[in-house]
Amino acid sequence: MTKKVGYLGPEGSFTEAAAKAVLPGNDRYPYSTIPSCMAAAAKSDIDIAVVPLENAIEGSVNMTLDYLIHKHDLPIIGEITVPIEQHLMVHPAREKDWEDISNIYSHPQAIAQCDDFINNNLPNAKIHYTNSTSSAAKDISEHPGFNGAAIANYLAAEKYGLKIVKQNIHDYDNNHTRFVLLSNKDNKDSFESKENQSGKTTLMITLPSDYSGALHQVLSAFAWRKLNLTKIESRPMKTGIGNYFFIIDVDQDMDDVLIPGVIAELEALGCGVRILGSYPCFLSHSLEVKPILE
Repeated sequence: MTKKVGYLGPEGSFTEAAAKAVLPGNDRYPYSTIPSCMAAAAKSDIDIAVVPLENAIEGSVNMTLDYLIHKHDLPIIGEITVPIEQHLMVHPAREKDWEDISNIYSHPQAIAQCDDFINNNLPNAKIHYTNSTSSAAKDISEHPGFNGAAIANYLAAEKYGLKIVKQNIHDYDNNHTRFVLLSNKDNKDSFESKENQSGKTTLMITLPSDYSGALHQVLSAFAWRKLNLTKIESRPMKTGIGNYFFIIDVDQDMDDVLIPGVIAELEALGCGVRILGSYPCFLSHSLEVKPILE
């Protein structure tokens, strides 16, 4: 059955490419912001929301985490990691004098991922932050009079008719982003069988305020069961300075013994535990883009 899949748009975004890679053959709907995409899934306007969660260079996408924790009870039902290639693109009318551009438009994380290139090649350019890389490309295409360039991917350049003048301008080669799939329904049957599939369980844990050594006890509950943790991150609870919760990724699916045993042990210590999802993880080796420059 065809699903309605929402993603951070507009068309041509990395998130659309991730949605297409993991959920081919479904209807895709762009949303201008991460919160609006997640809200649509919470209201069942769409079946699945695809949003960025973490970049290998810049770390977690805090907006996704905050809305996942504080705004919506949307289980994570899947994850896909894709390679990220950032390119500098301009309106075709600006191709020959691109080195004179004075404005750069892109998502804050994309700007940060290309910091060295910007400082070395366009140090005087003014930075303008957009909701997504593809929205930056769309803005440049619609305003040929702008003395500006966008940082985005090949798909956005192709979609909006822009000319890539510098390719692969990100600072580090191993640039990948994790995207999570969120749904208030069980839509795991939407995934086709894929290579490089693994399982993961994500937990949110709050510590008792008056328990000395609580974090050590939390980690010990995983360690003696030989459960591998692929990520542990603290985030503010938004209730006062010094109040934090922890997001922990366990490198396996929810089982009947080990992870339930961890949860029971942590709750006995006075910790709060919330399961954010137990889900399949996919790895895409390519966004299947064409050669960029001759």
